[in-house]
Amino acid sequence: MLKIMRVLGSFCLLISIAFSLGAQSATSTPNSNPNIYLDNIKEELVKEWPNNRTINLVFHGHSVPAGYFKTPVVNTLAAYPYQVLQELKELYPTAVINMINTSIGGEHAISGAKRFKKEVLTHRPDVLFIDYALNDLRHGLSASKTAWSKMIKAAQHRGIKVILLTPSPNLKFDILEEVHILAKHAQQVRDLAKSFNTGLVDSYLLFQQKAQEGVDLRAFMSQGNHPNEKGHGLIATALLQFFQ
Repeated sequence: MLKIMRVLGSFCLLISIAFSLGAQSATSTPNSNPNIYLDNIKEELVKEWPNNRTINLVFHGHSVPAGYFKTPVVNTLAAYPYQVLQELKELYPTAVINMINTSIGGEHAISGAKRFKKEVLTHRPDVLFIDYALNDLRHGLSASKTAWSKMIKAAQHRGIKVILLTPSPNLKFDILEEVHILAKHAQQVRDLAKSFNTGLVDSYLLFQQKAQEGVDLRAFMSQGNHPNEKGHGLIATALLQFFQ
């Protein structure tokens, strides 16, 4: 009898585990899958006049999305927001797309959160991209997390699709090491994307993979902390996966 009870107990445990895993799978949002995250936006982008509407893409962040290359030069049209816009017009020739850039050179997430309602939400984004981690180093993980969370919550409250970006490189830090503060900020952005079920473009990982392949990252940089057109292209290509 004891043996039978043990067998039944093990069987019940297996059933419980299987049910739990099934429930998690059914309720989780695959934010890492760019093929489906923006399905509702892609449905709008293929519509033709007079049934289409303007789609607003808002890029909020620091000097990289603002287009700073080798400071003080601002190469606006080669920065990833405009690379994305150009490619989107190839993909969706009948779409009306506004690319709105609220990024400010030198800014961090705390400052970005303070002007978020007045200068970002006012544009009524359909998709919001947030890229601040490179400049968040000066304020630490905790304060930065609070600021990012505030912006994400405010956007999601209005039904806005949010895509977070991990930092592009700063050549002062070895991108192959995981112990320094920039790597920790990259991980924090990944954690935020998972926690809030947002989209994620892991810029840091893209450049890290290039370094792992033996590529000198200076080939992708205009200066130590700003990508060049090729570096912006890496980020733009990843962003475009959400629209394809």
